[in-house]
Amino acid sequence: MTARTHARGASLPDGAVETLPALLRRNAKTAADAVALRHKDLGLWREYSWSEYADRTARVGLGLLALGVQPGDRVAILGENRPEWLWGDLGAQGIGALVVGVYSTSPAAEVEYILEHSGTTVAIVEDEEQLDKLLEVRERLTALRHIVLIEPRGARGWLEGGQAITFDALLALGAKGDVADYWAFVDALDLAAVAIIVYTSGTTGPPKGAMLTHANLSLTGQSWLRIWEATAEDELLSYLPLCHILERALSTVVALTARYRVSFGGGGESLVADLREVQPTLFVGVPRVWEKMLATIEIKMGDASWLKRRNYALWMAKGRVLARKTLSGQKWSAVDHVVHALGWLLLYRPLKERLGMARVRAAGSGAAPIAPQVLEFFWALGVPVQEGYGQTEGSALATFNPRGAARIGTVGIPTPGAEIRIAEDGEILVRSGGVFAGYYRNDDATRETVDAEGWLHSGDVGQLDAEGYLRITDRKKDIIITAGGKNISPSWIENRLKCSPWVREAIVIGDRRRFVTALIGIELDTVGDWATRQRIAYTTYKDLSEHAEVRRLIGTWVDEVNTELANVEQVKKFTLLPKALDHEEGELTATQKVKRRAIASRFEDLVESMYR
Repeated sequence: MTARTHARGASLPDGAVETLPALLRRNAKTAADAVALRHKDLGLWREYSWSEYADRTARVGLGLLALGVQPGDRVAILGENRPEWLWGDLGAQGIGALVVGVYSTSPAAEVEYILEHSGTTVAIVEDEEQLDKLLEVRERLTALRHIVLIEPRGARGWLEGGQAITFDALLALGAKGDVADYWAFVDALDLAAVAIIVYTSGTTGPPKGAMLTHANLSLTGQSWLRIWEATAEDELLSYLPLCHILERALSTVVALTARYRVSFGGGGESLVADLREVQPTLFVGVPRVWEKMLATIEIKMGDASWLKRRNYALWMAKGRVLARKTLSGQKWSAVDHVVHALGWLLLYRPLKERLGMARVRAAGSGAAPIAPQVLEFFWALGVPVQEGYGQTEGSALATFNPRGAARIGTVGIPTPGAEIRIAEDGEILVRSGGVFAGYYRNDDATRETVDAEGWLHSGDVGQLDAEGYLRITDRKKDIIITAGGKNISPSWIENRLKCSPWVREAIVIGDRRRFVTALIGIELDTVGDWATRQRIAYTTYKDLSEHAEVRRLIGTWVDEVNTELANVEQVKKFTLLPKALDHEEGELTATQKVKRRAIASRFEDLVESMYR
């Protein structure tokens, strides 16, 4: 069958577009007492109904008006996932303000850039840690008038000195107003107006502010609703950063559209514990989340008894075979069903429960490519991880593997309302109601990204197969052309290398070089645990990475990966990084993507040593 250059998703129904605050009001009327949000705070769960959700949102909006916020002003939110993030987001949107999310991991310099570039007038921050960042650069934030602090613990001096007000004080200000006034603002919103500015984590330069309209967000919700068939009976664990468009879409846009419950756990390292406690029906992770879960299981199996290791190896091998059949569209035989039933009793169900995914009926992976081996593992357990593709500028999602017809190695077919086209140079172009309104204060970049016909130029290279499934090759700018003229996708090799529980990062190098090499960052926890069991003494990351035994451990894995690669793709030499890559040091973006130029510059001597 021949490949295609164009594919179109199903149509969306007419007349289904509403702003997010309007959807919240609808839910508060039709399901007033149903639980909308749950938050774990100091070990205890607090529930909020749809009517409470709407009430607090309206009070935030009215409180912002009392602080002098006008339609078109920018309101920033800096903090971890929690109900106040959503109340601030929708409260500000409802009065016509533009909401700017900032990663809680962002250093002060990045916070300064985003708030000053956006002209933020009010910043809602979570706690003393985030407040300190803001106060460090406060004098250079020319538009900032007010700081609102969610958690006042430890910041009494700043509050008493008038540097900030509490979130409770903001709610109290709003309580003095008339709720009807807030909803009047909501009714007056223009669907074509900008609702949020999402600063993309640039790997080659400063972040750019992608402007998404109320219509962009609403249409995204309608599209997701049809993809996942989400209902009010579903529950989502919100843990990815809310300022990332993927989590923003799931925790607000789709949740408001489908009316499902959103739970906020303890965050950070408590993800698996939160999963076990919440038992969500919907779960989405970036590849690193799925990879780490797999690595944790494999490490534990390595320490298990011979019988448990044998049971795991046997049934996982059979499960992967069945997963490959499912993901290639093949039917199971009667024998396959019997094998799966036995595997379910002996391995798959216990592991699924251990991961906290006993109730998960729909799962997704996005934001970066994921290795097929990782997908096979979760499909074998009965966790149907569907890979999708999109970007901030397209309101999160352009393609998704359909339920019951997922294809491994692809990112699916166009979502409802979306079109995909492959340009002559292989670049993926996207057109949909989710395509953004442009970059804030950057018309030149906007013109480079969206053409006159409304096609979003993704910067990615890929192919459509005969059935309209999209395969991603790599970022256009990252394609390696060797000295011999061969084109290589570094991400394919990197993702395969990162399938090991010992490897956290892999950066493949080879552009205009005679052969391919790699900089590899070890996973400190797992390699450190292995070293302890091997009685290898070490004190620091650098010390551990320099041990000959650790190099042999990683070298064995690199050799195994090389057996699956074409000769020109094989990693001929590798070097272990002397430190963990870090966002604050400019080596990673806020979304943990590698900044290749920064890495190449910082570790230039290590790279050159591999070519001497």
